[in-house]
Amino acid sequence: MLGDLDAPLIGAFLDHLEVERHNSIRTRNARLAAIHSLFSYAALRHPEHAALIARVLAIRTKRHERAIVSFLTRPELDALLAAPDRTRWLGRRDYALMLVVAQCGLRVSELTRLGCGDIHLGVGAHVRCHGKGRKERITPLTTQTAAVLRAWLRERRGTAGDPLFPTSRGSALSRDAVEKLVAKHAVVARRTCQSLEHKPVSPHTLRHTSAMSLLQAGVDTTVIALWLGHEQLNTTAIYLHADLSIKERALARTAQPNSTPGRYRPPDSLLAFLEGL
Repeated sequence: MLGDLDAPLIGAFLDHLEVERHNSIRTRNARLAAIHSLFSYAALRHPEHAALIARVLAIRTKRHERAIVSFLTRPELDALLAAPDRTRWLGRRDYALMLVVAQCGLRVSELTRLGCGDIHLGVGAHVRCHGKGRKERITPLTTQTAAVLRAWLRERRGTAGDPLFPTSRGSALSRDAVEKLVAKHAVVARRTCQSLEHKPVSPHTLRHTSAMSLLQAGVDTTVIALWLGHEQLNTTAIYLHADLSIKERALARTAQPNSTPGRYRPPDSLLAFLEGL
């Protein structure tokens, strides 16, 4: 059985993912990582196939472009949070849901698993979530988020095991439902916030927004990695690439010979000349 899974066959499978199924390079690499994991395990159990296993493990991942993460500025986030109609039950649920994601940086899978018993609103208010690899983490809540959740739990009236943010029928929200409700409110928010017009808004955008707000507040990346539940610290480095203000501050501290540190600021006379052209 193992002898049939040679390197050419696996290479053809990876090509099939890209060419025929139109999967991304990230997906291809994820499938290859799973195959590598299987063959690494097989290497310890079937030494008679050592040559075949070595050829499969030699298949390399593909490089891919890394897009700069999209996140919301404070005015954009305020516009999104103002979109739900809080005179209705669904609007109050959606407002509380998006506020929790934007403050705690939860993944959608973590959000949909939250139960009423995972919210602790006493001294040291926090939310307990179950992340990747069955790992638990605790994220503190701001005074504003704790107050919103306190009001929501009073209205929700659920037991500890009930979903924190249920559907109108009481069941847990699905991933698609969360994505759809965020997209729906983003449409409303774009009417009052023009900068959202060409910016993708999704639950993961809110997770990125949480990370960027921490980074811009001067929080160390190791703390942000713990906050988001990242397995590796280098995963958090994507936010350093996304924050132009950090690079501008670095630029301001450097200077070429016979020049003033910082960005060039044209004099008023030059601006007046250019406007007159």
